Amino acid sequence: MAERVTFPGADGRDLSGFLDSPDGPARSAALVVHCLARDADDPAATWIGRALAEDGFVVLRLGLASEEADAGAAPGVDVDDVAAAAAYLRSRHRAPALLVGHSLGAAAVIAATEHVPEARAVVTIAAPSDPVRFVSKARIARDEDSGDRVHVSLGGHRVTLGTALLDDLRSRPQADRLARLGTALLVLHSPVDAVVGIDDAREVFDAARHPKSFVSLDGADHLLTRPADARFVAQVLAPWAARYVDELAAPPPSPPGALAAGAVQVRETGVGRFQQVVRVGAHSWPADEPVAAGGDDVGPSPYDMLLAGLGACTSMTLRMYVERKGWEVGPIAVVLRHDRVPDEGLGLRGGVNGRVDRIRVEVSVEGDLDDAQRESILRIAGRCPVHRTLTHDVIIETALTGDAQVTPEPEPVLSPR
Repeated sequence: MAERVTFPGADGRDLSGFLDSPDGPARSAALVVHCLARDADDPAATWIGRALAEDGFVVLRLGLASEEADAGAAPGVDVDDVAAAAAYLRSRHRAPALLVGHSLGAAAVIAATEHVPEARAVVTIAAPSDPVRFVSKARIARDEDSGDRVHVSLGGHRVTLGTALLDDLRSRPQADRLARLGTALLVLHSPVDAVVGIDDAREVFDAARHPKSFVSLDGADHLLTRPADARFVAQVLAPWAARYVDELAAPPPSPPGALAAGAVQVRETGVGRFQQVVRVGAHSWPADEPVAAGGDDVGPSPYDMLLAGLGACTSMTLRMYVERKGWEVGPIAVVLRHDRVPDEGLGLRGGVNGRVDRIRVEVSVEGDLDDAQRESILRIAGRCPVHRTLTHDVIIETALTGDAQVTPEPEPVLSPR
């Protein structure tokens, strides 16, 4: 039995979808994104959810479009919302190792894959090779479009999409995203699809790297409206996905909540060269290195997170300070940059090759403050707990689990950056 669930989207508004759960323990999770507003309009999504649940997956099904009848509804789902759906699965059940997209839902899944470092396999069904060009051709009633939504005709359905989705898809060619997908890919397409032609399937397949597979959906229409076609897709997809998830995806190291309070876990995903998943309590996010350093840039780098920790602590400390003083100030912002500069004879401990690390911190506080108040804020900014940790002597004890020995003073380790 599918359960309707609600979760926060990328902009804080509530999104809803359907959750299919296996009868026993879940061995993995999947996110299915279809192109319509209601699952009832997309039989393939329902059949896929059921088949994957029977195969041990917990499945979240999400529609891209907004309800046409509800004029006040928010305009559909964008790529960040797809990533938010993956985050919901990650926090409540397990991170999705499988991503499935139908029609324009496939374009959203391809774009969102870089935000789901745990993904091991991606399935596209009737996917346009150039979704922006496809929407331009399928667009209808331009005079009815508003600033945040567009209307397209899709397999006999009038579909309302958000312009934010189109902006996401327009920001980077899909062929480039496919070339750097970093997962196994299954392309499902009908040779007689009158909405998205079979040539699109060839272009999608050619753009991706191995491992990749293609299955022809002979006689099916674009939305797989015949139950037999939807069932066939589900029957093909589930065993194919199980192969990659079982072979490539390592299970979570521990169940949610098993980490000790205050512990941070960083674990390789097995995708790309440097991709990691950072886990703190119920929170998790990807980490990586930029492309220039050999990574895939799917998340912040180690130094990005170091600066983020210092910046967040600085801002929070200043907020507590101004509240205690009773000063009326607006939002506090902190911009940080890291580089290495010549020692210049300072003889600072920890310098490497005559250079030392420098972190520049710029604090912005909105409000009617005099010079003395601003001087106090600047002084307090340098006293946050993380600032003190970074500037005082720190002991880092490193050990391998098991028979490893603790190393009180390890050699400096340079980032791949």
